Amino acid sequence: MPLLVAKHAGFCMGVRRAVVEAMKAAGTEKDIVTIGELVHNPEVIRQLEEIGVHAVDSPAEATGRTAIIRSHGVAPDMYRELDERGLKTIDLTCPFVQRLHTIVARYSDTGKPVILVGQRDHPEVVGTIGWCRGSVYTVHDLAEAESLPELDEALAVSQTTFPHESWEAIVPVLRRKVRALAVEDTICTATVLRQSEAKRLAARVDAMLVVGGLGSANTRKLYETCRSICRRTLLVERAADIPPGFADIHSESIGITAGASTPDWSLKEVVTRMTDKEQMDQRASVEEADKSSFMADVEATLVKIRPGQSVTGTVVQITDDEVCVNIGFKSDGLIKREDLVTQDVKLGDEIEVEVVKVNDGEGNVLLSQRNILNRKAFVALVEKYEKGEFVEGVGKEVVKGGLICNVDGIRAFVPASQLSNRYVEKIGEFVGQPMLLKIIEVDEQKRRIVASRKAVIKEEATVRKAKIWENLHEGDVVKGIVRRLTDFGAFVDIGGVDGLIHVTDLSWAHVKHPSEIVKPDQEVDVKILSLDPERERIQLGLKQMQPKPWDLAPEKYPEGAVVTGKVVRITTFGAFVELEPGIDGLVHISQCAATRINKVEDAVNVGDVVNVKVLSVDPEAKRISLSIRALLEPERREAAEEAQAPADSGEDAVPVDIEAVGRQLDEEADEEE
Repeated sequence: MPLLVAKHAGFCMGVRRAVVEAMKAAGTEKDIVTIGELVHNPEVIRQLEEIGVHAVDSPAEATGRTAIIRSHGVAPDMYRELDERGLKTIDLTCPFVQRLHTIVARYSDTGKPVILVGQRDHPEVVGTIGWCRGSVYTVHDLAEAESLPELDEALAVSQTTFPHESWEAIVPVLRRKVRALAVEDTICTATVLRQSEAKRLAARVDAMLVVGGLGSANTRKLYETCRSICRRTLLVERAADIPPGFADIHSESIGITAGASTPDWSLKEVVTRMTDKEQMDQRASVEEADKSSFMADVEATLVKIRPGQSVTGTVVQITDDEVCVNIGFKSDGLIKREDLVTQDVKLGDEIEVEVVKVNDGEGNVLLSQRNILNRKAFVALVEKYEKGEFVEGVGKEVVKGGLICNVDGIRAFVPASQLSNRYVEKIGEFVGQPMLLKIIEVDEQKRRIVASRKAVIKEEATVRKAKIWENLHEGDVVKGIVRRLTDFGAFVDIGGVDGLIHVTDLSWAHVKHPSEIVKPDQEVDVKILSLDPERERIQLGLKQMQPKPWDLAPEKYPEGAVVTGKVVRITTFGAFVELEPGIDGLVHISQCAATRINKVEDAVNVGDVVNVKVLSVDPEAKRISLSIRALLEPERREAAEEAQAPADSGEDAVPVDIEAVGRQLDEEADEEE
């Protein structure tokens, strides 16, 4: 009897940690309790009680004791009550549950609702609801998802032990119900592995045993999953619960798995029970055979075979549908034409075949030649899996949860989540399409493979990005395309990687928003200012592609030149005139009008366009002195200067002290800061 035990069975990481730490605490603490049962398994609870760890229903019953918070976690109110009662606590909440609490607490702080997919009365769900500050909806199946009201925004999360297939079926319904749905897959990875492996095992065996507590939701879901595939599935808490004659030990294969709250000793007890039964039945069959020495002698001359075994036989008969092969067993073996690779086989040929069934119900042995090639192909794929190599596949058919691909004659399952790095709405588009895949999981017993196209895309992108980074150097000028704008800058694609032009590097002039300078999809030449490969950050500059305005100021605005500008700012000592973006000049109050004025606004206002004369230029200090007065009625000014006595000549014509004005500007800037 092939007795197959699931690799991922029994305690998950969170439950194992909780049980181990609780037992350690029992050795150091005198009086210790758990708030609720630590795990949903009576065998574990019984052993904990034997060492003095008892379960209570509320903090009130834990007064004066050390309280353990179980792996399911609790709501914030429970933490506060324990603290108010002054109880010493040991928090054994599963890390996956803690992550779930953090996600819902952070999101619900925004005031938006949370949709929690799971069993409403499960302790984990009850505790998680307590971390939601606002509205929360619980959904257990498709019907409840359909009954949700229409929402503008919401977050969808899941109970950590919820079946992953059910979660993937519910999410599309939630997307229809919520206009802007944020989705966080919070299902424990151990749960996904345990459920997927149990499904594969149940499809292979004749009978299935699921070991675990009858009150465990995790174990119950595991049982329901297996039973939907293998009708002869039994849920037991102990080996003693297995009824006599549950399975035919000789001719049937039996699979065994266990829920996340099932201790190792319970699982081993069941496996030992089934193994002992097989050995007893084998001894009984030997005793029966001894009763007939003739039959024993005959059996001794025959080859012993089992399903999956490779044997060499001789072709003894050929029909249109089948080929009969003598393999030295008491019955000849039959190969169907579709399982025969060597189509030109002849009588007397020796061929290598694999035993599919020892007895097809009519006394015949079923054989396959194709399985031999598939096995070799499978071995080759396993080698590629171990080396991390890519394989070529072709989409074959859409199945629940993903796509079946043909990889060198082997069926490989690609989950929907692994088809692309984006959400795939129509999986059928991949049928018939060749694709590169990376094998991410191998079941050597069942010869099944799980592959990922997403992993290939990710690795190829990483390689491309690494090559791009190798060719980037600070100071290089490269071409790019503006992809998106933010308040603080523009992100530019420079050939497969994005760099940022900070708003201060877009122009030498002041820029309020990047949209003033660039637009999405615009092609630009940019300069690489800095590279940070570790953080994958690239700082780009656009203004660095243009000369600095102040470097050209002496040539564009020489002393004595008359230019036009716009008044952009007025202070007590003068008006600032913008000559071009990034260059402002100062018209001192004494140079604003032909005659003396009390305030600048008596001559000009913000927004006025004025003609000014350049008095002096200091590019290093970034200052230009301008004059409006120098252009106003020159004849009148000359006549007035001739008529006035030397003593009065300074009343109107106040000389401009550039250094004094500069100091005043610096002082004003310091005050503004």
